[in-house]
Amino acid sequence: MGSESDALVEIGRLLKGTRKRLALTQEQVADMAGISRPRYRDIEVGSSAARTTNLINIARALGLELMLIPQAMVPAVDALLRPHDEDDDLPAFVANPDGGANA
Repeated sequence: MGSESDALVEIGRLLKGTRKRLALTQEQVADMAGISRPRYRDIEVGSSAARTTNLINIARALGLELMLIPQAMVPAVDALLRPHDEDDDLPAFVANPDGGANA
């Protein structure tokens, strides 16, 4: 993701997809998260940033958990979440002696 707006849209896509899989309305999620439906809609479409507390409450309403991870760990997390072939025996994360990390 290149920009902040791309990140907001991606978060919104995740929220919307999860909400639809759970067969919930925006109103239901907003009520469970303690925010207004228009506010939730703006977050879901990526047109508005949300406070961390609102994101935590929305995530929990959808059965998700919000996690903050160091950027250096993103490749390792992506590798762990990527579907693997049976022949794929490469480690998802390799620590370098100098303390850095590579995926």
